[in-house]
Amino acid sequence: MTETKAAIGDPVSDEPAIPRDKLGSVFEDIRSHALFDHELHGCLNCGICTATCPSAHYYDYSPREIVQLLWTENLEGIYDAMQEKIWACAQCYTCAARCPFGNSPGGLVMIMREVAIKHGMQSAKDVLRPFSRVLLKVISTGNQLAPNMITSDAFPDWGPNVSKVNAPLNILRKAIPVPTLHTMDTAWEVNLKTSVELYTIWEATGVLDQLETVDENLFDVINDIMDEKREEYAEWLEEQQGKE
Repeated sequence: MTETKAAIGDPVSDEPAIPRDKLGSVFEDIRSHALFDHELHGCLNCGICTATCPSAHYYDYSPREIVQLLWTENLEGIYDAMQEKIWACAQCYTCAARCPFGNSPGGLVMIMREVAIKHGMQSAKDVLRPFSRVLLKVISTGNQLAPNMITSDAFPDWGPNVSKVNAPLNILRKAIPVPTLHTMDTAWEVNLKTSVELYTIWEATGVLDQLETVDENLFDVINDIMDEKREEYAEWLEEQQGKE
């Protein structure tokens, strides 16, 4: 009879072994996701997904490997892929469009990313840390950009290659509401009731719980902001009732 190891580790690494029950818990969260069965149907091992994947050309990443790991329930391989490889996916879904078996490796990667956040994996923390400013604005206001902010000077953290993707502002503005066309201020100002409702949605859907797992400091900042807005909204409601 084959003995099942209680933990799995790399014999040439100083990293501690991962308990098998933890590996199983991670995979079960992936498999129980509402979209899992929709994204994974099997694998013909044809390699079309990897051959057409932009990320596979530049990174140690293969959509076919992701499908194979999940299809064969390779717990150690799945956990290992979640430490780095899944973050190389550009979410272009070329793989889903080309797969003859109807798989969506990109969709599976998204599920794995969600589970990585849920389990507080260091890879998720490292990837999301540079986006703290964006997360703060999206969660607290529902938006993050105004048209005249889309410049390389405003976003130095975009890197030296941002000039390659620059576009004329008049083109970018076509996709943005008219009130925000000529100012940065409007994009940051959100109706108080709307802001409170957005926060309630993030809270009820578990988004804030996940945020606390990967960035506790940002979670505390957002909590403080929204506590203040809820107080302001409650005071405003009292004022309106007093006028009736």
